[in-house]
Amino acid sequence: MLKIILLALNSGYSHTNLAVRCIKKRLSDVGFDADFLEFSLKDRRGAILSALFDRDADIYGFSTYIWNRRELLSLASDLKKLRPGARIVFGGPEVSFDAEELLETNSFIDCVITGEGEDGFVKLARAVESGENIPKILDGGVFEGFERAGILYSQNELAGERRMLYYESSRGCPYRCAYCLSSLSGGVRAKTAELTLDELLGFESLSADIGVIKFVDRTFNFDRRRAREIWRGLLDGKYTKRYHFEICGELLEDEDFELLAKFPAGKIQLEIGVQSTNPETLSRVGRRTDIERLLGAISRLHSLGNMHIHADLIAGLPGEGFERFGQSFDELFGRCDMLQLGFLKLLRGSRLRAEADSFGCVYSDEPPYEVLSTDCLSFSELRRLHAIDDLLDRYVNSGAFSRSMKLIMSREKSPFGLLDRLAAGFERNGRSIRELSQANAYSELYGRLCGDGTDDEFGNQLALALSLDFLTSQKTSLPRFGSFDFPRREDRELKRGFTEWADARSVGYFAPALEVRGDDYIIDRKRLRAYRRSDGRFAEI
Repeated sequence: MLKIILLALNSGYSHTNLAVRCIKKRLSDVGFDADFLEFSLKDRRGAILSALFDRDADIYGFSTYIWNRRELLSLASDLKKLRPGARIVFGGPEVSFDAEELLETNSFIDCVITGEGEDGFVKLARAVESGENIPKILDGGVFEGFERAGILYSQNELAGERRMLYYESSRGCPYRCAYCLSSLSGGVRAKTAELTLDELLGFESLSADIGVIKFVDRTFNFDRRRAREIWRGLLDGKYTKRYHFEICGELLEDEDFELLAKFPAGKIQLEIGVQSTNPETLSRVGRRTDIERLLGAISRLHSLGNMHIHADLIAGLPGEGFERFGQSFDELFGRCDMLQLGFLKLLRGSRLRAEADSFGCVYSDEPPYEVLSTDCLSFSELRRLHAIDDLLDRYVNSGAFSRSMKLIMSREKSPFGLLDRLAAGFERNGRSIRELSQANAYSELYGRLCGDGTDDEFGNQLALALSLDFLTSQKTSLPRFGSFDFPRREDRELKRGFTEWADARSVGYFAPALEVRGDDYIIDRKRLRAYRRSDGRFAEI
């Protein structure tokens, strides 16, 4: 019997691959012996090649994306030498738009499946089974049966692992953004709200260690009524997981905010692509956005306080230079829990790649085809943005400096400007924030903003904030910030007062890890929380 092995090479261990599971299920449904192997880029290359060799398959399928193309081509080349009789098949978004070039430069590839892979792989398998000549390029077309696919995960593959699982309730996107391949989908196909909720119950029988169930739908709330039905259903306590949705913020209405406000803290995560607040830029990439409405919606969601709100910007888009990007950054900063600064990638098949000359875009020939410069953004400026992005992730998005950054940003008119100044300081010293240990990252931030002394009020405030941030995110020794003193001392009466307060309010704590700092602060080093006594009462800070 024909044996088929599909390979997934994920960007990180916590991720999983939905494509190989979709294709495996389709092949199995029509009677083929199909399975998949799943690794991450951090796994040893030799171990991956050995696993492929040991499976001794007739057909090997490689699920290809911008982050794994180079590695998969290298593995497939060696595998073909070891298993010359096996068919090597590539598919996925990264090979669907340059199949001829890929085949010309990689003779070990027997077939490239473009488009959606389920039916394409079935056609290929049947051709190989019957001894027919297989085409070098096979158009997978559109798989109409994805609505019946189910959740595609099983208990035995996930037990004891905390990973992100993907779920697909729709395919396609109603928008036509010039940088995105979803713009080529030609509309949206979606499961009903009822079917979606029924299938999501299937995750409840899997491992309790599931991290997040991420909807891969490009615009989950394209149909507002359907989205509300699903959200309303997920309010039921029988749905116990965390759910991540990518949404269009402008489509939200009062009813959506009222509904989302009902979720318990942490159950819902929302990702919103802003990309730019420059109307000219948005127009050039095919996005029609009411910026005022969008920013208002993000702020309103964030103010609810029960959801993680993730917002995206893209640097390098047409018509947006360094200063204008900084304005987009400042207009979005503080409205979300995580602001992600991305960099334009000229994906194969995207309209913006075809129009690169129109905005002077120079980009790398190697995946992920990242922008190197445009007619209004130089390479040096992009390098500055990368440094700002590193600082943003370390000092803001990590959450490990929350009190400190709140204090610092309260004094700044431009968060972007502050991060740019910090980045320039690192560059002058020939250093990178990535090179610093966490303890040194705290000390470095204090030193760059306050120097060596804490004589002024801000210096003392920042030293206290940094001390609290460090003690509630790290378990190593507290660094010293200038002349600020935040000693640990024994005060049994203060500890007893705290435990009585906490017990009366069902506040969790770990008594052996409680320590007193300064005059009025209680730190729980086990649970990484801080409390302050004021007027005989305690409050978490």
